[in-house]
Amino acid sequence: MAGFWGKRKRDQEELAAQDADLARRAEQALVEADERIRTTGDELVFAQAELGESMTADLSNALDAVRTHMREAFQLHQLNHDEIPDTPDELRTRNARIVQLCEWAEELLDEKTSAIAEQVALVRRSPEIVAQLRRDAESLAARIPQARATVERLSLRYSDAAMRRVSSSPAEAEQLVTFATHGAEVSERRREAKQNEEANLALETATEAIRRASAVLDGVEDFEIQALRAESTLAAVVDDSRGDLIAYRSAPQTREVQTAASALEAALAALPPSGTRNDPFTELTALREANTGLDQAIAAAQYRAEHPLPSLEQVQHALDDADRQLGIARPLISGHRGWIGADARTRFAEAERLRIDVTGMLPAEETREQALSTARRVGQLAAEALQLAQRDIESARPQDYAGWGGPNQQGGWGGGRRGGGGGDIVSGVLGGLVIGSILDGIFD
Repeated sequence: MAGFWGKRKRDQEELAAQDADLARRAEQALVEADERIRTTGDELVFAQAELGESMTADLSNALDAVRTHMREAFQLHQLNHDEIPDTPDELRTRNARIVQLCEWAEELLDEKTSAIAEQVALVRRSPEIVAQLRRDAESLAARIPQARATVERLSLRYSDAAMRRVSSSPAEAEQLVTFATHGAEVSERRREAKQNEEANLALETATEAIRRASAVLDGVEDFEIQALRAESTLAAVVDDSRGDLIAYRSAPQTREVQTAASALEAALAALPPSGTRNDPFTELTALREANTGLDQAIAAAQYRAEHPLPSLEQVQHALDDADRQLGIARPLISGHRGWIGADARTRFAEAERLRIDVTGMLPAEETREQALSTARRVGQLAAEALQLAQRDIESARPQDYAGWGGPNQQGGWGGGRRGGGGGDIVSGVLGGLVIGSILDGIFD
């Protein structure tokens, strides 16, 4: 008993220590939250002076929400120290709620003040950003004449369809640079007028315009590299396609192969003569698709030559054999449900499900092989289900019973050996499987 009371006293002391720690945390959190509300209010005043009320509305609303909910925390703290005695559970619940409210207030104010700090930093750095924008605009403007010369030079080599990707890039870049310069001027004027929200918006749009102008001019240079790479790849695909057309003559001459070969010949004939303006991107795509089509058609024809398509008679024979196996297994399994285990029932259910699927596979040639293998699988599952069912029945009936329903010969009635029992059924089924495989070989 002394050990029990000693353990109980230690538990009470440990719980009291935890409650005391929670009370200290609640008081400290209240002090920190109160100080945070005060400092955030000061930050909001300065932010409103720099950014305006519209850009600081989120922080203002968050501060109001924190002040509203923190009233509950202060009321709970007051209840903890009034003249009315409280139970340990009441104090624990209140202190936990105080800590929760203070942590929520700190997280919300951290989130909103971080967003405001970024806006304030943008306002304070705006002169530097504007200066950098003007330098970037001058650098990009110097690249525009070179981009125009590149487009003119490439237009002599590539068709209008190919050049459509970059033909208007120099003019577009020039417009973007002009827009960015104007946006920087607008930002400065709005900043001087203390319209910081409009100034920030103008500065952001100007920065985005500079980014897009740089990407457009880079695209002109990238186009030339990509076009040269496409021409090199096109030459390799042309050589490969001509080799495929030579190899096609020794491939199985199916209708699909001949159609794919004709498509590849047409794609080669459609290529423009050497030295003329062309579109290497479109030509490469068309030729590559035709080349791939011939490769796939030849591969399919060779596979079919090595694996002949089974005839409908062969599939129907396998299906008839599967139906026979199902017909033998079905009455035995359904007639002895209490004796049949899960393995036999599962195999039989799977066999019947697959048998339904076979019917939809018969009409189409592309699924005839699958129909044959599925039909054979149905017969195999049905035979396995029958064997397992017979095993379950043998192990479930009394050992001194030699027949399905009576004593052995010493008992007086019933046969000593099963004349029409499950063992003979299994033998018949296995015999049917052997005969069926022989007949399948005839059709194969």
